[in-house]
Order: sequence, then C-alpha cells, then structure tokens
Amino acid sequence: MEMTGEEKSIQLNKIIDAQSSQIQEMLKERAVLRKQLLRAEKLSTLGLLSAGIVHEIKNPLGFINNFSELSIEYLQEVKEQLTSIQEQSETNEIRDLIEDVETNLNKIQHHGGRINRIVTSMLLHSREGSGQFEPYDLNLLITEFVNLAFHGMRAGKDPINVDIQLDLDRSIPLVPLKAEDFSRVILNLCNNAFDALREKNDKRLNREYSEGPHHEGPKLTVKSVWKEEWVVLEIEDNGPGIPKSHREKIFEPFFTTKNRLQGTGLGLGITQDIIKNHKGSLALESEEKLFTRFIIKIPTHLNSQNENIER
Repeated sequence: MEMTGEEKSIQLNKIIDAQSSQIQEMLKERAVLRKQLLRAEKLSTLGLLSAGIVHEIKNPLGFINNFSELSIEYLQEVKEQLTSIQEQSETNEIRDLIEDVETNLNKIQHHGGRINRIVTSMLLHSREGSGQFEPYDLNLLITEFVNLAFHGMRAGKDPINVDIQLDLDRSIPLVPLKAEDFSRVILNLCNNAFDALREKNDKRLNREYSEGPHHEGPKLTVKSVWKEEWVVLEIEDNGPGIPKSHREKIFEPFFTTKNRLQGTGLGLGITQDIIKNHKGSLALESEEKLFTRFIIKIPTHLNSQNENIER
C-alpha cells in the first residue's frame, strides 16, 4: 500500500532527525578529540621544555655535589692538622664547628644525590632511547619511578596521601631492559593505581566503605621477586577493584572508565606492548572493593625460548 503524502513527510522527518542526531554526536566526538589532541600537544611541548630544564639543572647540581664532596675532604685535612696542635679551648671550639659544617655538607651531598637521581630518571623517561636492551638494576628503576609517580600525583590535581610499600628482592641480578620504555610501564601502572585509590578515598570519606579492610587508607604495594630465569613484579592497590565486565576489555586500545577528557584508554595497551617487547607477560588480578594487582613477568636473560612464555 502506497504511503500518503503526510506519512511520507513524517517518515522523512524521522530520517532527518536521526541523521541530525548522528551529526550532532559526530560533532561532539570531534570536539572531544580536538581537546584531546590539544592536550597531547601541550603535554608534548611541556615534556620538551621539562627535558631542557632538567639538562640545565644537572650542570649546577654537579657543581654542588662535587664541591660539597671536596669541602668534606678539606675538613678532614683540617681535623688532621688540629691533632698536631696542643689542646686548647679554642681548638675544641674549632673542632665543634668543623663537625657542624661536615654534618651540613653531608646533608647537602645526600639530598644533592637524591635530586641527581630524580633528574637522571626524568631524562631517562623523556628521551627516545637507543632501542637496545641493556643490563639494568630493576629495583633501582622501580624505586625511582614509583617515587616520581607519587610526587607527580601529589603535585597535581586532587592529591591524596598514599602508603607506599616497597618489597623488593635485593638478590635480583641486572635485567636486560629498555629502561626508557620500562619506566613508562611503572609510571602508567602507578598512575592508574593512584586514580583508583583517589576514587576509594572519596568513597571512604563519604562512608560508602564499611569498617574493616575496605575502610583502610589508600595503599600501594610494589613487590619484586627473582624466580630462576624470571623476575616477577607486582603492583597492587587496595582500591575499589575492577568490575568483571571490564576485566576482559581492560587492555583493549581506547577502552577507559575515565572521563573522555581525562584519559585516552591507551595507557594499559602501551604498557602491555612494552612488556611484550621485553618478552614478558602482563596479568591482572582484582576483586571488587578489595584490590587490583598487575603481575609483570620478564626474563632475566633474552633468548629464543622467551618468545613463547606461559601466559
């Protein structure tokens, strides 16, 4: 039966409305994508600027560390010279002053060394790298970049207090790594953990979590273990956990539970690619309202047998 003119007009209006809605949705998606690209460009520019600043910091920092070390050596010589002088009240006062100055210089050297390690880690993270695997102290990399992630979170928007627990196997040998890449793995997983812990902290403060283990404060536990030819790294938070419906999709590109302007959904996909490039594996364990644990397994030596590892 042929439609009347009025019916055709109604159907046409419906089609136009549907297409209009699709166009509006596409425009919204385009606006979101544009904001994401602008944000990525700003972050890229900031990264280049930060790398330049870090390089500039490293030079005067080297002078501070070198001259503090040299000054400590001079003070040791002065103390030795004082031993040949007859004891007097003045010499005792000089010794006390030398001890105070030496203590201060040791503190300068200690904190200068810490700044130097942070600066070195920032440079490592910002550069592209040679693309070659090199023997590296995995525990040192973990320590530095967990700290960087934590202080980055504390300096950003909505900082929270987190109990950081490092349980590192000190017997782990040097591990073949592309350190500039693997550092991103640690940062990505720690940043994801901090986002989850922030969500839990908000719910805890709003009493959505009951007393008991669910009510504990935010905690991040990082553990490394040497198991024969493998090193196992676990990064665990006691956040809200990941729903079962999300666990199979969590490593898919562009999948994210965050606001579209807060995340691109690429972090875990990139993390998994880096670990695969290290002939390793990445597994997820989680229980809602209790924990999320990422388990990384990488070989201590690279060879053809690492191509097909147990998943």
